[in-house]
Amino acid sequence: MSQSVEISNSQKLSFEDFKNEVLNDYKIARLSRECSLLGRREVLTGKAKFGIFGDGKEVPQLAMAKAFKNGDFRSGYYRDQTFMMAIGELTAQQFFAGLYAHTDIAQEPMSAGRQMGGHFATHSLDENGNWKNLTAQKNSSSDISPTAGQMPRLLGLAQASKIYRNVEELKDATNFSNKGNEVAWGTIGNASTSEGLFFETINAAGVLQVPMVMSVWDDEYGISVHARHQTTKESISEILKGFQREKGTNGYEIFVVNGWDYVKLIDTYNKAAEIAREQHVPVLIHVKELTQPQGHSTSGSHERYKSKERLEWEKEFDCIAQMRQWILEFELSDEQGDVLRFVENEEELTALDKSIKKEVSTAKRNAWNSFINEIKSEVITATTLLDKVAAKSSNGTFITKYKNDLSAISEPIRKDILSASRKVLRLIRDENFAEKIELQNFIKESIKTAYDKYSSHLLNDADNSVVNSEEVKPTYDSEKNIVDARVIMRDNFEAILEKHPEVLVFGEDAGYIGDVNQGLEGLQEKFGELRVSDTGIREATILGQGIGMAMRGLRPIAEIQYLDYLLYALQIMSDDLATLRYRTYGKQKAPLIIRTRGHRLEGIWHAGSPMGGIINNVRGIHVLVPRNMTKAAGFYNTLLEGDDPALVVECLNGYRLKEELPNNLGEFKTPIGEVEVIKEGTDMTILSYGSTLRLVEEAARDLQQVGINVEIVDAQSLLPFDKNHDTVKSLAKTNRLLVVDEDVPGGASAYLLQEVLENQNGYVHLDSKPQTLSAKAHRPAYGTDGDYFSKPSAEDIFEKVYEIMHEANPTEFKSLY
Repeated sequence: MSQSVEISNSQKLSFEDFKNEVLNDYKIARLSRECSLLGRREVLTGKAKFGIFGDGKEVPQLAMAKAFKNGDFRSGYYRDQTFMMAIGELTAQQFFAGLYAHTDIAQEPMSAGRQMGGHFATHSLDENGNWKNLTAQKNSSSDISPTAGQMPRLLGLAQASKIYRNVEELKDATNFSNKGNEVAWGTIGNASTSEGLFFETINAAGVLQVPMVMSVWDDEYGISVHARHQTTKESISEILKGFQREKGTNGYEIFVVNGWDYVKLIDTYNKAAEIAREQHVPVLIHVKELTQPQGHSTSGSHERYKSKERLEWEKEFDCIAQMRQWILEFELSDEQGDVLRFVENEEELTALDKSIKKEVSTAKRNAWNSFINEIKSEVITATTLLDKVAAKSSNGTFITKYKNDLSAISEPIRKDILSASRKVLRLIRDENFAEKIELQNFIKESIKTAYDKYSSHLLNDADNSVVNSEEVKPTYDSEKNIVDARVIMRDNFEAILEKHPEVLVFGEDAGYIGDVNQGLEGLQEKFGELRVSDTGIREATILGQGIGMAMRGLRPIAEIQYLDYLLYALQIMSDDLATLRYRTYGKQKAPLIIRTRGHRLEGIWHAGSPMGGIINNVRGIHVLVPRNMTKAAGFYNTLLEGDDPALVVECLNGYRLKEELPNNLGEFKTPIGEVEVIKEGTDMTILSYGSTLRLVEEAARDLQQVGINVEIVDAQSLLPFDKNHDTVKSLAKTNRLLVVDEDVPGGASAYLLQEVLENQNGYVHLDSKPQTLSAKAHRPAYGTDGDYFSKPSAEDIFEKVYEIMHEANPTEFKSLY
């Protein structure tokens, strides 16, 4: 008996196939709900730290999964567990492994326990860190908790499809795209649409016309705050009606659908996917009338802020309850007049519900046993060793107590093991026997193992890391060719774009006029508007474009016009880009290069030097501060041989200075993490970077005239800094250190001081107190005098050096004041 029924993706199914598909969807929804319910209990019993679950959103996520194809990407909200289960990328056992923070990537493939549950990812990289074929799998970019923080990245994931479809040179990049037919799927809670990142991304996607489908899960609340306090008209689709595309204009297709209507949801998502995939038009799906059966998270109860009437409505219109009722009521007559049903009676669904409860309970138990037994095995190793130590030590009674206390913990964690072991080591500090050495080695090995579990993969730490790239010096023609430095940048970018078809450059004024300093002059005309392009004034989504496209195999160079404007995008850099490799245990990467310019700018909003804030917020991104354009160009060439993200800060006041044009453009490389001694000396080491070095060099010439010979070290790279410890070699010769920086006191100068004195043990070589010379605590007033009196000047540098030398030798260097 066969009845043709239209369902997912307009395919014709037999009724039996249709029935199986519906019941399988129901099973996934119930499985997900049971995970949420049991997960909350695990948090309340203390086995897990915190829980945030996708209950109430199950049915629309099933519909989204049906329209989601291989090669597509999700950039989502941390409640999309049902979707991940529906695409086959999350099991119930893996769900609980995430809840328990299991550090085994095989058991907890989302983050190896580095993120709280509900944060999902797929693996874009294989075991060797190489790209997998992303078109052969369904992809999810790694979630982050900051509300709406997933939005900027979504824009880039969608734009990549447009690039792959329209850039002829990329037609063979078949591991990353099938002719640009991939859709980027975004999800967000309705309250988070109040964030500026949401609106910035929505606007940018409408301008760019990229294949993006944006789902808003609307349950009327943001934690306890109702939509009337969140959104004008209490409806995101209402206020975005102006984005609806019309004939002759760009814009969005906008759909509104109830989150409990299984059939309409499937139809809506199929239509949305077709529009985005084929036409590259963005789509907004406002999914209304959703519920949160357990409230926002395990940190509170929604009964505190929802009315009795609202709670009753949520019980009735729970999406699974509505789907269950639809299944029970469904009837269809075939051609012979027989009535076709999904189930014959409610007992069938009840039996299915019970089997799912049992399945989830088993998955939870297996996940917990896998997690806890691994640690219990480590406890046995530790207690066995402590027993041996106790037998040899005069403090055996106390050691045995530590051992017994550790053994008595029913649900131990690794902290318990190391805490007990290290406390025992204190008790035997004055004793000597073989077991003490064994305990020392056990502690050292445990800490080393913990590094891999909890601290590895901040950057590419393999042998092919860009930090290991060898320097290739610029070469020159026999007859000098002296040019404006911006010509070196322009011609090197031209060589890069010729050599690397996957490279794109974009930013405010980067396209048509070739950037404000003409470092990209004429390149849009040569390489086209998709590879060298202008953007709107929207720094956060410029970064997001770069992150998303880099996650799909492109090599974007995202330009932020001035360093101070980076603050608009700092949250995205810090929370998303800098943590990506780390939070996926090395299973995703985004080798984005961020190009900006700064140093010695004038005025409060263009000071060009918030380096301390930047470097301490973006660990996981290389921060490079070249002193001239040749060095900067070399950094771009180096970075493109690696796969780590980086920020390159060019010197704004250096574009019109003269430099010699190399003849190996696109080939010479500035090493990352290496300092350069640009003037040798004997009396003091001055460490600085960027444009300030020119003032240091000026002061050094004046100091030479009064008998002070300083050595100047260019940091070049702040993250990482001086991997070869060459600064301390300079300090061993001069015995004095001055760090000169245009950042605020305690900013980058304090960072550099710690690096040299603590990490390089430079303190052992000092004959004078190490000092810093920084800018004032405020931002500079406008004008050259504002710069002179706010940041270190050549005279300031001279006098600071002279003061140090006066203290060391007051007879030879008389006090200036």
